[in-house]
Amino acid sequence: MIRFYPIAGKPSMFSRAHQPTSPLLPIRVGSRRWFLQAGAAGLGAFSQLGLSSSLTQAAEPARPSGDKKAVILFWLSGGPSHIDMWDPKPDAPQEIRGPYTPIATKIPGVNFSEHMPLQASIADKLSIIRSVDCSASNHTPITMQAGNPLARRTNDGKDGAGYPSMGSVAAKFRGSNVPGLPPFVGLADSWTSDVWESGHMGQEYAPVKGNELAGKFAMPPGVEVPRLNDRAQLRQQLNRFAKDLEHRDLDCFDRYTQQAYEMVLSGKVQQAFNVGEESAETREAYGKESIGQKALLARRLVEAGVTFVLVSGAWGYFDHHGDNV
Repeated sequence: MIRFYPIAGKPSMFSRAHQPTSPLLPIRVGSRRWFLQAGAAGLGAFSQLGLSSSLTQAAEPARPSGDKKAVILFWLSGGPSHIDMWDPKPDAPQEIRGPYTPIATKIPGVNFSEHMPLQASIADKLSIIRSVDCSASNHTPITMQAGNPLARRTNDGKDGAGYPSMGSVAAKFRGSNVPGLPPFVGLADSWTSDVWESGHMGQEYAPVKGNELAGKFAMPPGVEVPRLNDRAQLRQQLNRFAKDLEHRDLDCFDRYTQQAYEMVLSGKVQQAFNVGEESAETREAYGKESIGQKALLARRLVEAGVTFVLVSGAWGYFDHHGDNV
């Protein structure tokens, strides 16, 4: 039996908060509880960041500048119908076509709704896909069937063996464009998890939850870099005793810890999240509402090196779910 002695005055973020415990309390080496507490010694400086395990390999080199492709996905749950936006179907019967007047775009023969004049003016720079369909009309399954008719989810969206989101696929097969940055960041409320779940790929390809990270990249008061490095060395020594943990869990935890160090110490993520660096004019142009500022943040994240950013708007405010008809 080996006893683990918590650092005085620094309780583990994984332990029960504010409950008195004996410093000599024996914990079985290799147990899940032991490992989490031991690992917390290395995570103490940043365990409150709320990071998910969206991971990159620490040794992965930066991509050449010409190869740094990125995606920003705007997910508008309960969004307006396609016939009210990019596909008004002016030649269809009245009961099918949209109610609004079609307008010409930069592409001959392609019409948008009258409410999309700015996008119509840049239509030659857009890729409009009008062939996506699904086999279910319920909210949750339809989310995963965009481009994948075989995808299935339970109605409550809690099917952990389901198909992964597009961001998780990018995280697995593409990775991050720049070391020290996560490949997949989600700017969405927790209830929209079905949009960004990693499914059968596992939590290592789930997104970093941007809404929970903003403003949390500074190390806690009293914790300096040397102390953080000391804790990392201690964690590495303790890891050797955790042999009865599942190999996948141990490997995932190690990579999660490494990315957390990189995110805190490099300053890249902290700088990307600081939208205050943008001019007042730019912030106003994006819109002061939540989704406008998320769009601005998404742009900064992909410029910094994040590969895939999901921006989710408020649920149901675009169609009959909201009081706007």
